[in-house]
Amino acid sequence: MSKRIKSARKAYEKTDLEEAEKAHAAETIKRDMEEHTERHKTDQGKYIGDMVYGANDGTLTTFAVVSGVVGASLPTSVILILGLANILADGLSMGVGSYLSTKSEQDFFKKEREREAWEIENVPEGEIEELREIYRRKGFTGSILEKVVEKLTSNKKVWVDTMMVEELGLIEDAKSPFKSGLATFVAFVLAGLVPLMTYLLSTAFRLTTSNLFAITVILTGVALFGFGSARSLVIRKKWYVAGLEMLIIGGLTAIVSYSVGLILGGLV
Repeated sequence: MSKRIKSARKAYEKTDLEEAEKAHAAETIKRDMEEHTERHKTDQGKYIGDMVYGANDGTLTTFAVVSGVVGASLPTSVILILGLANILADGLSMGVGSYLSTKSEQDFFKKEREREAWEIENVPEGEIEELREIYRRKGFTGSILEKVVEKLTSNKKVWVDTMMVEELGLIEDAKSPFKSGLATFVAFVLAGLVPLMTYLLSTAFRLTTSNLFAITVILTGVALFGFGSARSLVIRKKWYVAGLEMLIIGGLTAIVSYSVGLILGGLV
């Protein structure tokens, strides 16, 4: 999200007309568009959403596993085995899911674009009429409407781009499916290690303490709030609201998992 858009949203939330006018000044808009074009040429920022959701899920699911095992009063070795298995298996599943989802969307977009290009090539009059009707519904009439249609249809790429957005409501996702899946997997694994950190360290250094779970709860709570707050980068919510939501969800998940482990622990 650009700084200009952020400024415009803040101005709207505060009903600050002066700030809104600054965000919509011609020079500001022009500079923002130029910066957006440069950002679009790089991978920077494209995979933030994948990493954020991967990290949130990694922390949440692993913490649930740890809570369940602790509730059942099982040894640390079981926590590590189930926790690491969850991290790798669920992380891989999420990574593959992200890859397939991104690839499927891009394949669908590509196929629809090819269809639009074929229709423009073979039934141009029908496509022109569709374009004319789209802009007629937007309020264009008479000679102005015809000029708009003539301008848009003078360039085939622009014509296809316009039909994709205006007729089909489709916008191309330029992300790499592989990088999207990899970002999700890596974030899931790294964040998923947080609830296991105290148990890994206690095993590696042969530490004995009865407060491992309490320490894990604190570390995981901080991580959940932090990763949850990061959701504000991809959703329209204040950072502390997004953080508290994830913290509450994580707490409820842990309570349920711990309770199940406590109730069924006697079966082991």
